[in-house]
This record gives sequence, structure tokens and C-alpha cells, in this order.
Amino acid sequence: MTRSIAATLLALLIVAPGHQVLPQSATQPGTKVRADQWHLRYLKADVANSIAQGDGVLVAVPDTGVSPHPDLRHNLLAGTSTIPGVTGDGRDDKNSHGTGMAGLIAAHGQEDGTGAVGIAPRAKILPIQSSGANNTGRPDDLAAGIEFAIAHHATVISISSSGVSSPALVRAVRAALSADIVVVAAAGNRPEDGYVGYPASESGVIAVGGVDRVGEHASVSVSGPEIDVAAPAVDIYSTSYDGKYSKGTGTSSATAIVAGAAALIRSKYPNLPAQEVAHRLTATAVDKGPPGRDDQYGYGVIDLVAALTADVPPLGFESSNVTPPASAEAAPDEGDGAGTVRGLATLGVLVAAGGGYLFWRRRRRADDPPPRISR
Repeated sequence: MTRSIAATLLALLIVAPGHQVLPQSATQPGTKVRADQWHLRYLKADVANSIAQGDGVLVAVPDTGVSPHPDLRHNLLAGTSTIPGVTGDGRDDKNSHGTGMAGLIAAHGQEDGTGAVGIAPRAKILPIQSSGANNTGRPDDLAAGIEFAIAHHATVISISSSGVSSPALVRAVRAALSADIVVVAAAGNRPEDGYVGYPASESGVIAVGGVDRVGEHASVSVSGPEIDVAAPAVDIYSTSYDGKYSKGTGTSSATAIVAGAAALIRSKYPNLPAQEVAHRLTATAVDKGPPGRDDQYGYGVIDLVAALTADVPPLGFESSNVTPPASAEAAPDEGDGAGTVRGLATLGVLVAAGGGYLFWRRRRRADDPPPRISR
């Protein structure tokens, strides 16, 4: 069976292997989960949060829905369901995945310092139930969720899923990029497949890989030329349904963490265009692996503090290596309804021109110099 034929038969796969709900009977669960959130210490989230906490930023989370967990409910708005036949405002989650991703982005914890906390604890979450309790969904349902996020003025969209595309999904993702929204997506959790899934493979989307507790490439993380940055992806603790907590391993978690980082940047620099937000993440990343960009880490592991404080020159036309914008390319063949669409290893650049925006792609080179020293 060819890949294009197989693509028409597959549903979009939400990547969340090893995602488990922890027992509610654990001793002092709120205190324990905070101690178990090792990624916060690794990324120096406390220092970053002394600079920005996500105020004024709306992050859309198309996923399995988001339960109003006590550590998250003050930041949880009413959203929607895009699954045919399923009604609701997105604040329901029978799976735990969506609640876990939302918690990694914007959980506020409890006043006594216990409970889970997100990277951007004052950002707001727009929950979109685009996948069912079995953790899978259709590309067109995700597309409808992205369109809802655009209509409701989200400034970051966190997509912890990876799989096949459809013409509707490609259009929705490109519309979000054109609307100056930071779109972050998971590279995928099946390295044996040998390719980055959609929508992470779309040009302009921040494609996220994963690292383990010591900052090395996570074995579960897909590699590829589209990878932009990496973030913690192993044994990541967060919120779950019914006030419980969860532990997950996969690029889903890494994606939510990077979305939280994008929320911090948009909070600190509210007038910064989406492509400059992405540029700050890549330019300040801690280089890992071979010097420069590589297929496992992209430009490196995100550095929250540097992304908020470093003097990062803006993108411009300094590189002659530009290619036509994704929006200017031929539209996907409507007859091949769910064929996977691959993007180049590039990042979208919005350039003010004539009162509007032109959407460009800057081709990434493997020999780009490393911006930071590996740690």
C-alpha cells in the first residue's frame, strides 16, 4: 500500500504513549506533583516567571478537551467541540491528554505552592475538543478547531498531535500562520516511521522534538529536517481529569512546554510578530548534538530565560536563502483527500510591506552556526 493510499485510511493520531493518570490516593498529591515536575527546574521556569507569566495571551489547545482541574480552572475559558455529534464547550476530557497539555502550558497551582504549574501560569486556555476519548481524531476536526481558534483571537495554538493531513487542515494551518498566530506542533513519537508528521512538517509551524532528563535526545522523539527546537519529553507530570494528575512521555508534552514558552514571549513582547517569537526560541536555544542545526534537536533545547532577555536581532532579508511562501505554492490536490503534506525545514517570516504582510520561508541550513553553547 502506498503512503498516499494509506493516508486516506488513517485518522490523525494524537501522540501520547505512556500517558497515565496517577492514583488520586497518593500522599499529598499536590505537593508531590510539584516536586516531580523536573522540567520546571531544568528550564529555570521560576526565573522566567519573574520576568513574564503569560498575561494577556490566549493559547488554543485542540485536543481531547480540558477538564476544569483545580490547578487550572482559573485560566480555563469556554471553548468548543468540533467532533461531529459531540456538543459542549471543550471543558470536558474523558482521556486526560488534553488536560495534561493545558496544565503544562498554563496551570496556576494552588496558593500554598502545591499542585501542578505551567510554563505560563497566567495565560488563558481556549479548550477545543477535536479528538475523542480514544485519543484519535480526524484531520478535518482538527482543522475546524484551528479555525475556531483563529476566530476567537488565539495568539498561540498548541497542537500535541501528529499524523496525516487533509486539504482542510492544510488550509487551516496556513490561515493561522497568516493570522500572525504562533503554531506549535509535535514531531511525533514513532521514530521508526522516519518522517515528521503533520502539521509539524508544515512550513512556518514550530516543530518540536523531545529530550530526556539529562537533555539528551529522547528515544521516543521523531527526527527530521523540519525539527526546530526540543524540550523536555520524558516523565512529564501535569494535570488530569477529576482533579487527578498524570505522567506522560512523548513530544506531546514537549510541544505544550514550547507553547508555554511562546506564551511567555508574547506576554513580554506583545507587539512581536509570530515569526519573531519563533525566531527568539530558535536563536536562544541551547545547541545540542553536532554544532548547528541538526535533525534531532533542531536549533537546540529551548532556554526560557534567554528567550525573554537576550538581545536577538530581528529577522530580515539577511539571508539570500529564501523560498516562495507556502501560501503561494500549489494547493494540495483535492482528490487526494488526506495525503501527507511535507514542509521544508524552514520557519515562516512575516515581513511588513505595503500595509500588509508577506509570508516568506527561510530555508534552514545544516551548517548554520550554533547560537548557544551546549550544556
